[in-house]
Amino acid sequence: MIPLTLAEVAEATGGRLLDADPSARVTGGVEFDSRKIGPGGLFVAFPGAQVDGHDYAQAAIEAGAVAVLGTRPVRRGDAPAPTADDATGVGPAGLPMIVVSDALTALARLARTVLDRLPDLTVIGLTGSSGKTTTKDLIAQLTARLGPTVAPAGSFNNELGHPYTVLRADADTRFLVLEMGARGIGHIRHLCEVAPPRIGLVINVGVAHIGEFGSVEAIATAKGELVEALPADGVAVLNADDPRVRAMADRTRARVVLAGEHPQASVRAEQVAVDVRGRATYQLVTPHGRAPVQLAVTGRHQVGNSLLAAAVASELGLTDPVELATALGQLGLVSTRRMDVFDRPDGVTVIDDSYNANPASTAAALRSLADLGTGRRTFAVLGYLAELGDFEEEGHAEVGRLAAELGVHRLLVVGESAAPIHRAAAATATWEGESVLVTDQQAAIELLRRELTDGDVVLVKGSRYRTWDVADALRDGTAVGPAAGAGAGEATA
Repeated sequence: MIPLTLAEVAEATGGRLLDADPSARVTGGVEFDSRKIGPGGLFVAFPGAQVDGHDYAQAAIEAGAVAVLGTRPVRRGDAPAPTADDATGVGPAGLPMIVVSDALTALARLARTVLDRLPDLTVIGLTGSSGKTTTKDLIAQLTARLGPTVAPAGSFNNELGHPYTVLRADADTRFLVLEMGARGIGHIRHLCEVAPPRIGLVINVGVAHIGEFGSVEAIATAKGELVEALPADGVAVLNADDPRVRAMADRTRARVVLAGEHPQASVRAEQVAVDVRGRATYQLVTPHGRAPVQLAVTGRHQVGNSLLAAAVASELGLTDPVELATALGQLGLVSTRRMDVFDRPDGVTVIDDSYNANPASTAAALRSLADLGTGRRTFAVLGYLAELGDFEEEGHAEVGRLAAELGVHRLLVVGESAAPIHRAAAATATWEGESVLVTDQQAAIELLRRELTDGDVVLVKGSRYRTWDVADALRDGTAVGPAAGAGAGEATA
C-alpha cells in the first residue's frame, strides 16, 4: 500500500482514532491475518462468533503493526479499556486503534482512497461463471511483461479479497488485475465502485451459482454489471463464442473487443488442434497480424482463456503477433488445483482440477481427460457440484451423460449428493465403461489403489468438498496400485 498517516486512514474509512498518534505512518501491508503482519503494517480486526480478530490485535501490534482497524477498542493485556473522549489522544491503556462501525466497509473505502491516488494504474476487471482464476492468472503473466502487476492469489474475488488485493498496489504498480465473483445482483457493481476498471472482461455465462441467482438470465445480468461500469474511454473484452456475453456489447459505453473462435472476433484462433498431452495449438489472428501458438497449459478450453488474455495484452501494448504468440506459449499454472497435470513414477497421469467445479468446468475437464487419455484407460473421480439450486439434479446428470459419451472407462462418483452423476452415466445404454458410487474420498482412494496401472489417466474434480484429498493421495503415492482385495463402500452400475 502507499504510505498513509493514521489520520489519513481514519479520514478514508470514516473511523475514530483511539490511543493512536495521527501522524504515525502506515508503510507496510494491510492484513487481517495477524501472522502476516510486519513492521509498519495495518491490522484489520474482523469480529466473528468463533474467531474474533480483535483477540489478535495485541499480537499484531507486537509484530510491528502501526495500528488496528477494528470495530471496538482493545486494551493492552489486563489494562482497562480506553474511555477517553479525546479521539486523538494517546493513552497507555489501549492499543492504537481506528474504530469503525463496519470493518469490511472501511476496508473498501480505504482501497478506493488508495486507488484514487494512483492515477498511472490500469485496473483490469474480469468475471464469468467459470475460468475466472485461470484467465486472471494468464492476464497477469502477460501484463507483468509490460510493467509491475498485482493480482489476487487463487480465487480471492469477493468483497474481502477485492479491496485486500487493491491495497497491495503501490506507486510502482502499473496493472491491477482483479477477478470478480458474485452471489447476487449488485455484487459486481459494488466491486467496480471499490476499484473502477478501465478494461473489463467477461468470460462466459453459465449455471454456476444458479441456486443463488435463480436463473441464467439473472447471472447474465449480474456479470454484465462489469461492462456497464466501464468508462467511455475504456475497453470491454467479450467472449465472442458465448452469445449471452456477446450481447453485452449493447450494455457498455466502452469500446468493444471480441475474442474467441467466432469469425467476427478480432482476436481469434484458427486451425485449433490438441496434442497427446491435451495442449492446444492454433493460429493466433489479431488486427496486427497472425502467428502460431503452442500452449503449455492443458485443456482445449484454454484456447478461449488465452485469447481473452491476448486481447487484454494487445490493448495494453503487446501488439506484435509473434511476440504475443511467444508469450502465450510461455504461460503456466499459477493457482493450485486447476488443470495441474503430473505423471507419477508408476506411469499414471493425474489431472488435478479439484479446486472447484460446476457443470461447465467439469465438462471442460472431462474433455481434457478424453484428449489426454487417447489410447489409454481413463478414470474420472467426480464430487458434488454445489450451488445449483433447482438445476442440481439435471446439472449433475449432464455431467454423468457427458462422461459416458466421452467414453470414460471408470467413473468414481464421491458421495450420495453427487449420485445423479452416477445414475445418468450408468443409464447411458451405449456406454461400455463402469460407474461406481463411493461413500467418501477414502473409498475412492482405496479403489484407485487397487485398480490403477501403468498408462492410466485420472481426473479429479469437485466443488470444494475435499475431493482434492484424492488428488493429494495420488500425488504423494498413498494411492498406488494395483493391489488385491475387495472394496468397501461401493455401488456399481
